[in-house]
Amino acid sequence: MHEVRDEPLFADRVAGLDIGKAIVEVTIRVPSAATPGRRQQETRSFGTTRAELESLAGWLASWAVTKAGMEATGDYWKPVYFVLEAGGLDCELYNAGQVKALPGRPKPDRAGAVWLAKITERGLVRPSFIPPEPIRRLRTCTRYRRHLTQARTAEKLRVEKLLEDGHLKLSSVISDIHGKSGRAMLEAIAAGQRDPRVLAQLALGRMRGKIARLEEALDCSFFTDQHAAILAMMLALIDSYTAQIDAVTARIEALAEPWLGQISQLAAVDGIGRTGACDIIAESGSPGALPHRGPLRTVRAPHRRTRLKQAPRTSRAGVLASCACGPEARGGRRRVSNGFGSRPACRACPGGRGSRRRSPCGPRSATTVPTPQGTGAGQR
Repeated sequence: MHEVRDEPLFADRVAGLDIGKAIVEVTIRVPSAATPGRRQQETRSFGTTRAELESLAGWLASWAVTKAGMEATGDYWKPVYFVLEAGGLDCELYNAGQVKALPGRPKPDRAGAVWLAKITERGLVRPSFIPPEPIRRLRTCTRYRRHLTQARTAEKLRVEKLLEDGHLKLSSVISDIHGKSGRAMLEAIAAGQRDPRVLAQLALGRMRGKIARLEEALDCSFFTDQHAAILAMMLALIDSYTAQIDAVTARIEALAEPWLGQISQLAAVDGIGRTGACDIIAESGSPGALPHRGPLRTVRAPHRRTRLKQAPRTSRAGVLASCACGPEARGGRRRVSNGFGSRPACRACPGGRGSRRRSPCGPRSATTVPTPQGTGAGQR
């Protein structure tokens, strides 16, 4: 039997916070002043109001606590985290699933605070990433815009169901009933117009070639006044959502001004656009995860037959690796439209060109995709 030295703690003065809706149980663990190598702890309860949280921050500062760990419980952790962070405390937020997976977790609230304090001082759980305050402000707006957009889309689907209930087959002729032509017809129907010929004449552009089909689809024989009243309410609600989306978008543009270069670079990628670029920056959070200025470079994926569902088709390529036969025997590189080629890397190896048999130096397909410089993707 021999003695071993325990590994040093990640932090000597820590606090564990078990957060509820109205009460926060806090346990501090600091080195013992009487016995070297021992720890002493104290547990107190605080409210979740601003004054109580400032009192909590003062109590932690009086004990020179340097790190506080808490478990993510809904949105209740946010006021506690932000107040302590503003006071200069190093806060760590733990995923509830990871904390629950650790053996030895106690059930009572006070014991839970002690358990979180021990997790913090030993570094047993990797903390979640919390973006800086400017990114948090931008994220609040982008997520609310997404919520408004989803609500508007749901209301548009209800309009189509209402038309089907009134035996109006407008969506069978017009793919987007909320475009210029479709919206003009819906507003006329809600205002009381029931003549199919008059409604069909509201078509614009290419819809003018479908007037005969529109007259047949706009038969309002089963469309009642109750349908028209509900339709008017739905259209007003859709307009309200559109106005709110425009207002939130204007605020997002003002908050995203520090990242205009990154937004322009991301928006240039096919399928992303400016709205998607703002959402990516708001969700990525870390400045190091954002693309830097400069041209895009290609990163070689090491896995064979990698699927690129999000990359543009023109950027998909099969890259054949070298083998032991020397660099002069490489199979080279070729561009493919879907999937990857299966020819071996070496033309001299058994299997022949185009064969699917694996050779000692076998084919190793890889993929090159454009990724922003400075993101660290090439080092993974």
